[in-house]
Amino acid sequence: MLNQNIAVIGSGYWGKNLVRNFKELGVLRKVCDANPENLEVAQSVAPDVKTTSNFDEILDDPDIHGVAIATPAPLHKSMAIDAMRNGKDVLVEKPMALSVDEGLEMVRCAQEENRILMVGHLLEYHPAILSLKSLIANGVLGKIRYLYSNRLNFGKIRREENALWSFAPHDVAVLLRLADTIPEKVACKASTYLNPEVADVTMTNLEFPNNVNGHIFVSWLNPFKEQRMVIIGDEKMAVFNDVLSTKKLILYDQHVRVTEAADIPFKKAEIPVEIPALEPLKEECKEFLECIKSRRNPLTDGISGVQVLRVLQACQESIGTNGLPVELKNK
Repeated sequence: MLNQNIAVIGSGYWGKNLVRNFKELGVLRKVCDANPENLEVAQSVAPDVKTTSNFDEILDDPDIHGVAIATPAPLHKSMAIDAMRNGKDVLVEKPMALSVDEGLEMVRCAQEENRILMVGHLLEYHPAILSLKSLIANGVLGKIRYLYSNRLNFGKIRREENALWSFAPHDVAVLLRLADTIPEKVACKASTYLNPEVADVTMTNLEFPNNVNGHIFVSWLNPFKEQRMVIIGDEKMAVFNDVLSTKKLILYDQHVRVTEAADIPFKKAEIPVEIPALEPLKEECKEFLECIKSRRNPLTDGISGVQVLRVLQACQESIGTNGLPVELKNK
């Protein structure tokens, strides 16, 4: 069996979760971070792990087969490419890069070096999202009419990327997966309150083919945490509420019958959908290890990551015009 020794690059706010999961999976060999305090956190999670502040030490180690990159987003492209050029498979956190061109450069490198390039779009490994995808594919909801997602919290506030790039990649990735296509047009408006260069709140509208619409509302200046996704079909409706500890996915057996005389709503009881009690990040890490072993493309491969970047970049362009629509067909 191929060894799957993993190094985690960046063990801060999110990286420590990767440290924990790869440790529990028995494959963590090293942790790299320029901040000594983050390395102390890593060693508290995985006391026997080797640590370093020197990324080159990871690149030069022939016993490291894959790296999970959880550094600030502006470093993702260069670190991922350096790792792949040095024979490492790569799991890179979202956003995979800060432009479509950077993402395409990473994909080309993966192809040239025959490396796995996987993007940490965590929600795509959530059992509720996988169940939702199955329900849609099997026609349980009927024709999809629109989708929306709210991702709100008080913090974590960033300065290197705005709320769109920090919060929305998860939601963009899932909406593209559920709609099974990319939008034809997007429009995005942003509000800035703390730092004049960094948007704290964004509202995105997406126009998919076949008159399917979506929107994504993100903010790190909200008094409470909300992570809710709603899918409206012409037969049933579904709500995924990731903040709840139970009944995260609910089906609503309700629809509207249109007649000449009136539009009549029909509503039945809510139907909780049973989902496996699995940690999405653990499933994501297992997918990375399986892809290292089998050499197959991951669910969230570099190409799917670039599609998300296409939407985010178009949204950013729309923000620059105070919300004017941007077409994606030529992006």
